[in-house]
Amino acid sequence: MAFESLSEKLQNVFKNLRGKGRLTEDDVRAGLKEVRLALLEADVSFKVVKDFIKSIQEKATGTDVLNSLTPAQQVIKIVNDE
Repeated sequence: MAFESLSEKLQNVFKNLRGKGRLTEDDVRAGLKEVRLALLEADVSFKVVKDFIKSIQEKATGTDVLNSLTPAQQVIKIVNDE
């Protein structure tokens, strides 16, 4: 049950990111906030969530977007790679 809820929340975050042609820093920040809340609501350790979000922020900020990906797809790729 908790896994389904987490999966659904993450899918909604990614759906919102995919819907944007260009991502601003605020878009990324808002998306990561939703990911953080979804993980915490799923009882993931605060330290694990904090480290995970920090890692994604570091990788997403200032990275070159691959030619074959939109900025939203790039952020989703980073999250999936983590």
